[in-house]
Amino acid sequence: MSKIISFISRKGGTGKTTNAINLATTLSKLGKRVLLVETDTNYTLNTLRKMELFKAKDGLANFEILGSHDHQVADELIKLKENKKNDIIIVDSAGKTTDEGIKKLCLVSDAVIVPTSLTQNDLLVTYQTVTDLSPARELNQKLKIIILPNRIHSSTNLYSVRENLKNLDAIILPVIVPQKNLFVNFSTLEAEKEYQPVAQAILNHLA
Repeated sequence: MSKIISFISRKGGTGKTTNAINLATTLSKLGKRVLLVETDTNYTLNTLRKMELFKAKDGLANFEILGSHDHQVADELIKLKENKKNDIIIVDSAGKTTDEGIKKLCLVSDAVIVPTSLTQNDLLVTYQTVTDLSPARELNQKLKIIILPNRIHSSTNLYSVRENLKNLDAIILPVIVPQKNLFVNFSTLEAEKEYQPVAQAILNHLA
């Protein structure tokens, strides 16, 4: 049965989309059967995929990207999970997901990933997001809430990152996503090999 990984945050711009697509391309490259679902009604990744395929002409899409909506994605995920077509389903949730949408998404997910930088604003949002997600673990006891340190300056060591995040009631990944254009300027077709340690760290918590 498919594992569902949902990227959730209480605000936009934290790196949900960037990390969702980098995770999808990397896992696909590693041989996993991946499906990516985005609930932002702008369908950014779908649009980018079409542009990339048009420019490449002979480009090959190794996984599908579906569009959905905040209020219906959880029900759709249940059906997608049951058909056993995919190993991993990745959800890029909208920046302004409703409380009800977050609750339903948590109930069907195996892991929720909250990307965050170490800026004061992002940390405050991350603490609030984890607080909002915590009750879902009582209803979905297999749910893992995972913090992904994102857009971390290259001079910042992992110890400093963990010190900033240590009071969060969540799993803190032992890796960071640095401030690099190769991650921000992502592709829906090509995997970035430097993202593999992050993908593997996430996979380790799905075992």
